[in-house]
Amino acid sequence: MKKIYFAGSIRGGRENMEIYAELIEFLSNYGTVLTEHVGYKDLEETFESEKSDFAIYDQDIAWLRECDLVVAEVSQPSIGVGYEIGIAESLGKKILCLYNEEAPKRLSAMLAGNEKISTCFYNSIEHAKRCMGEALKNL
Repeated sequence: MKKIYFAGSIRGGRENMEIYAELIEFLSNYGTVLTEHVGYKDLEETFESEKSDFAIYDQDIAWLRECDLVVAEVSQPSIGVGYEIGIAESLGKKILCLYNEEAPKRLSAMLAGNEKISTCFYNSIEHAKRCMGEALKNL
């Protein structure tokens, strides 16, 4: 069973939370999504309030080491997601970044210009799901 690390903005803004939930649901058909909580509506009130920042960091690093694939929805800029992608790259993980073409800000050149990262510029949830399906087939 594949282990998938899904990254999406939490403290940087939850505007895309519903998209995260739908993408995570799709990914769960292909394996275990270690970070399914990223799609929870009440994440900050429940999951994040139960753990210290140190515990969250330690758990996320452990999951990054354990996963087979990192899928990051990067339409909402997030320092944490960028950091997770950097750690995943240093661990030699396969990384797929999903970027909504209608997002108000351009994708960071640090992601768009990195040949070690696959990037899907999507225009619908179905398009994003096709990109994720391709990434999972190539594991």
